[in-house]
Amino acid sequence: MTKLLIDVVIFLIAALIAVPLATRLGFGAVLGYLVAGIMIGPWVLRLVTDVDAILHFAELGIVLMMFVIGLEMHVELLWAMRRSIFGYGAMQMALCAAVLTATFLLFGTPWRIALTGGLALALSSTAMVIGELQQRKLMDTPTGRAGFGILLFQDMAAIPLIALLPLLGPAVSTAAEPGWLVALKAIAMLGIVLVGGRYVLKAVLPLVSRTGVREIFTAFALLWVIGIALLMESVHLSMSMGAFVAGVMLADSEFRHEIEVDIAPFKGLLLGLFFIAVGMSIDFEVLAREPVRVAGLVVALVGIKTIAQWFLASRFDVPSAQRGYFAILLSQGGEFAFVVLAASLAARVVDQRLSSLVTLVVALSMVSTPLLLLLQRRFSRFGGDDGLETATERKA
Repeated sequence: MTKLLIDVVIFLIAALIAVPLATRLGFGAVLGYLVAGIMIGPWVLRLVTDVDAILHFAELGIVLMMFVIGLEMHVELLWAMRRSIFGYGAMQMALCAAVLTATFLLFGTPWRIALTGGLALALSSTAMVIGELQQRKLMDTPTGRAGFGILLFQDMAAIPLIALLPLLGPAVSTAAEPGWLVALKAIAMLGIVLVGGRYVLKAVLPLVSRTGVREIFTAFALLWVIGIALLMESVHLSMSMGAFVAGVMLADSEFRHEIEVDIAPFKGLLLGLFFIAVGMSIDFEVLAREPVRVAGLVVALVGIKTIAQWFLASRFDVPSAQRGYFAILLSQGGEFAFVVLAASLAARVVDQRLSSLVTLVVALSMVSTPLLLLLQRRFSRFGGDDGLETATERKA
């Protein structure tokens, strides 16, 4: 217990120093959290060393963020966004994965590893992109809707990705479930949650409300979102998608605003902890051993995804003044890449050395995004104060 409290104190002190400093210098809060993680992590001050445990716990921040977004989404609005989700999402995923895979093949990478890397690195960071869009008040703009649709599609792509990985290993285990069975279980679980969840909400919400105890309401909200997220994860769907579904089911509830207010503080703190954990996960031993290779991979990843997103932006109805911003915003690797790499390691598609290398590249690509966005805001009319005020005014 004492060790846990000491770790909490270290996280809070690191955040209180790094985040205001990074914000004051114009780099943004996310880079501040990442730097805080680097400083307190196992490669600099070594104040906190259990990175994996912190990272898994901090993923609750992404879960709660997607839950809060789901609270704002009605079924009719989701149906109206079907083009952004299935059209834009599929196009972005296909193009980025194809170009990245082809690049790996060009440098002599075996096709199994090239395909795994291309699919994993095509995913962008939900936490980083949504956080930036919310901070800039751009969620309800063409840029925000396109970005959100792409991220939601990437979460749904978890089923085929996880099902595909065992087939790419050196030998297919007879104990492994076939892909069609994985997909069937996921669809069945989604149906059970959507149908059964409505009856649960109708029965339980009035009872919780009648208690008049605000803490019980918060406890139910947390149980609801985490419970559904865990159910989705049990059938290889992402927890963030489960949280989003949990939020959508409450979107028409009269208690929606109360729940959103109760959850918001948890979401903000855990998201900050997630980025601190990403900073802690940067393996400086790998960076010191292969600096040129790591730098080349980061530049290649960010450059390829930026160019691909720029090319697609005009087809996604992103205004011309915002296409550079949109392209950079989705240029990093995502947190789900860590999950894909872990599954790839278990399926023996990649070895530990390669997994560590790609994990480092993904983490550094996340670090690059706030820096590139800062440069983009300096050299573009969009992203500056005038551009953001215009976007906000148009939304209003």
